[in-house]
Amino acid sequence: MSTLDLNLLVALDALLQEQSVTRAAEKLHTSPAAMSRTLGRIRRILHDPILVRAGQGMVMTPRAAELRDEVHAVVTRSRALLTRGAPVDVAALSRTFTVQSSDLLIAALAPALLAVTRRDAPGVTLRFASEATEGTPALRDGLVDVEVGVLDHLDPETRTAPLVSLRLVGAVRPDHPIVQQPITPERFAEAPHISVSRRGRSWGPVDDRLAELGLRRRVAAVLPGHAAALALARETDFICLTTESAARQLGLHAFEVPLELPPIAVGMAWHPRTDADPGHQWLRARLREAAADLGDAHG
Repeated sequence: MSTLDLNLLVALDALLQEQSVTRAAEKLHTSPAAMSRTLGRIRRILHDPILVRAGQGMVMTPRAAELRDEVHAVVTRSRALLTRGAPVDVAALSRTFTVQSSDLLIAALAPALLAVTRRDAPGVTLRFASEATEGTPALRDGLVDVEVGVLDHLDPETRTAPLVSLRLVGAVRPDHPIVQQPITPERFAEAPHISVSRRGRSWGPVDDRLAELGLRRRVAAVLPGHAAALALARETDFICLTTESAARQLGLHAFEVPLELPPIAVGMAWHPRTDADPGHQWLRARLREAAADLGDAHG
């Protein structure tokens, strides 16, 4: 069995269906001589003639008749297994997908994702996970289906795709003193700030730009997530850097940061084993659509 050529099953199926060496050869796009040699190999393996001459044609032996339906079923299933699957029936899909991201992006993406899921795929459950597993083998281990965010910590085999470029703005309560006059780098640096960092960092690109101007901002608080930071900004004189849509959703005043800040490139990542999975393909397409409304989405 270790040397068995499984292509012989395909040839055997054609021979048993056609009961003719010539017609089986035509079906498999080979020559009658090659098919005759293949029949010889099959006979030696099965210790049975399989097809015998009967007048102008050939007939199956009892052993061949016994094998015919089973061989055909095996070949049919094998072809289905090795060919591209049919498009996913989204309405009948019953799965749970885990999407890992920051609270800022979850809040921005979840409404659109849940709306399309409820409409088109009611059997799908979306589980949103925090960034706690960022930088771990969660994608590789199957604990996370798709990661959405700044992708700078991934395993080399991970598949990625760009989603959107986000622009940071300053967010403050509507009656904050800073909005009463033009916002200069100096006034921006003088105001108390909230820094958002899961790792507790208080220094970022905005501090680099201020340092180039000889300025330094006062970071009064470092919070692990944007939701808490924006809620705090709404009740205090602190400035929080966020996206314009997030500021607007919470009733905060958004203003242009008086510095040249690089945009935030947001992408999604998934493990190669799910690359061709129809359900995952559907999920990734929905993520692209949801992200397109957040900024300058990539094609």
